[in-house]
Amino acid sequence: MSGDGEGRSRSRTLVIALAAVVAAAAVLVVALRLSPSAQEDVKAAASTGGRSSAPDSSTQPPPASTPASETSVPTESGPRFEAWVDDVARWLDIPQRAMRAYATATVALSEERPGCNLSWVTLAGIGKTASDHGRAAGGELTDDGTVSEPIGTIELRDFAGEVISQPGSAGPLQLSPSVWQRWAASASGDEPDVQDVDDAALTAGRALCAQGSDLSDGDDWLAGVARLQPAPLFLHRVLATANVYGTVGQRGEKPNRAALTAVTFAIDKIGLPYVWGGNGTEHGDAGFDCSGLTTAAYAEAGIELLRTAHTQYNSVPRVPEGEEPQLGDLIFYGDPATKIHHVGLYIGNQQMIDAPTFGQAVQVHNYRTPGDDYAGAGRPTN
Repeated sequence: MSGDGEGRSRSRTLVIALAAVVAAAAVLVVALRLSPSAQEDVKAAASTGGRSSAPDSSTQPPPASTPASETSVPTESGPRFEAWVDDVARWLDIPQRAMRAYATATVALSEERPGCNLSWVTLAGIGKTASDHGRAAGGELTDDGTVSEPIGTIELRDFAGEVISQPGSAGPLQLSPSVWQRWAASASGDEPDVQDVDDAALTAGRALCAQGSDLSDGDDWLAGVARLQPAPLFLHRVLATANVYGTVGQRGEKPNRAALTAVTFAIDKIGLPYVWGGNGTEHGDAGFDCSGLTTAAYAEAGIELLRTAHTQYNSVPRVPEGEEPQLGDLIFYGDPATKIHHVGLYIGNQQMIDAPTFGQAVQVHNYRTPGDDYAGAGRPTN
């Protein structure tokens, strides 16, 4: 069972169940698809449990949908579209040039392959995970969409030390030679350039939408992103980042900076092993336990939390019962009268990041599952 205490897990191995990603991936339909109607259905899928009894991934519940929602994202290329792109980019620390490339590619694919249901947040999640939107190694995107210095293969290792980056990958979206050879596309009509964020975003979009994919389906979403990079660490980080981007974009208002900082910290820790009493690599531990992760995440945001799940539950302002959690809220499990034994960080769209239990890495989970002992949410930013 997950909980607080001292000691270390027996393994530093990155353990992320692909089945969990398959189930959770359909959640990305929530993420503000830029379609001609600008009003899209929102669906979500149940992911693995693993908080109370750590069930094996093979016993996960089937995907479930959430009520539909609406968004009003402009698709025209005029001032309203530009204002929306600039606002969301600024809130999320996405370079405006990259944000425009993701949005424009999504509009193009919505016309070219409307059944694909591509969302800008999928492209943005890939761009962030691949190269921090072209800012890897101190570079930046220029006004024409190219990078200030060509980006070669960025070495990406999982927390077991294995190199998971694709040999020969290049550019702001780190597209592999095989992906580029098969789906290279030019946004301008000129020769495609892997170092051009417009071309890279359109190429990635075509790869995601290949083989008749419908990205509102979890299996198709997973298969699409895996065509670019199949490593579980990459898939979970893209999923988490896209959830955060979609949550902020859908609300249409500037997110709380501390909450965004905390969830961004947690995304960076996806893949670290569960360690009972662990406070993370910054403190000499191989990984985190549940409250170690939340404590470290909010410390990064300048907010001090008490160390255990139970004391956090009793010390942070409570989210009113029945109210949907917000980005960065703490999600608690257990019996408040006896012991709160688990806590995670809410990232939007029914999802959270947590350090589940022994043998499982920090990863994305659905925050509610049938039969759970959910005790409520708290808001450290109040």
